[in-house]
Amino acid sequence: MSLKPAALALPLLALLLGAGAAQVGGPGAAPGAVTAPGRGGAGPQLPARLTQTGLYQAGDLSRIAPALQSFSPQYPLWSDGAAKTRWILIPLGRKIDARDTDAWAFPVGTKLWKEFTFQGRKVETRFIWHPNASTWVFASYAWREDQSDADLVPEAGKPAAAELAPGKWHDIPSVTDCRACHVNGGPPVLGFTALQLSTDRDPNAPHAEPLRPGMLTLASLDAMGLLAPPRPDLVASPPRIPAEKPLTRAALGYFTTNCGTCHRATAQGSTLGAVDLAFNHLAAAASPREEPGWATTVGRVGKYTLPGEAPGGTHRVVPGDPERSALLYRMASRRPASQMPPLGTVLADEAALALMRKWIAEETR
Repeated sequence: MSLKPAALALPLLALLLGAGAAQVGGPGAAPGAVTAPGRGGAGPQLPARLTQTGLYQAGDLSRIAPALQSFSPQYPLWSDGAAKTRWILIPLGRKIDARDTDAWAFPVGTKLWKEFTFQGRKVETRFIWHPNASTWVFASYAWREDQSDADLVPEAGKPAAAELAPGKWHDIPSVTDCRACHVNGGPPVLGFTALQLSTDRDPNAPHAEPLRPGMLTLASLDAMGLLAPPRPDLVASPPRIPAEKPLTRAALGYFTTNCGTCHRATAQGSTLGAVDLAFNHLAAAASPREEPGWATTVGRVGKYTLPGEAPGGTHRVVPGDPERSALLYRMASRRPASQMPPLGTVLADEAALALMRKWIAEETR
């Protein structure tokens, strides 16, 4: 589903850029606000409660602040089956620097929220804030049992915030864990990219979320003049994984979100150069084999050795043979020494494993 830019431009501009969202930190900070130690500097302050961050209109949990807008990435991150809702605030009069399709730069004052719901109950809301040119602040708020508000989680995080399965618990991450993914050689904002907001959405994306009316897309962002320079090219030719086969498109798209935040490639090569492994999408890729998720895995020997194999004999992806592919083994594992990704999940993503098993068996030869 795509939005009609001309019809949405003016009302969405008023919603996204309108005044009225509560401010965070600085003069007049809410009572109980705390300086953000380890969150990017000593100056910014974080409110003690989620309702003081500007997410809700006048603290009313039933109404999102009118200056905010929701969005839904076409390739969601697997978080043990959590249902998620996301919002962004772009400050009045400011724009996203969209010159680099692979790495947008966000203006000072940008704020994002992501709400996690497990089994129908809100558990945490994560908050990202760009208060000044050199600082990104990361915080999490844990919802109270009565769902009346959510409280700022200590820098060390909060373990066992919600039971997902017998003996399996969702932990609210520490600031260090947040920074491990968000400050890793790429833009700190994840999930709000040209590919993720493309109107050419992948119908086979694992755990795909509906694109609801009013959600931001590339088309609406461009129509509202929030991209600098304007990018009508991205509207006319929406970004997509360059794969004709649906299975390959879905597999490589899944990689971009669930692996590509740490294992990133740039024009100069992988940011994890010693590993030579990358999964993020590159706008310049013209075929599936040019996507880092294919080029650095299929037929490539890795440093990880599968049990029972000789050192140096394990391939990341063995063409046509999923059971001998280290990538699949590590995705399925939940042992700390072998699990991938190493953070943010305690349950294996069975839908993604089925997809990868089929992709390796049928389309990597």
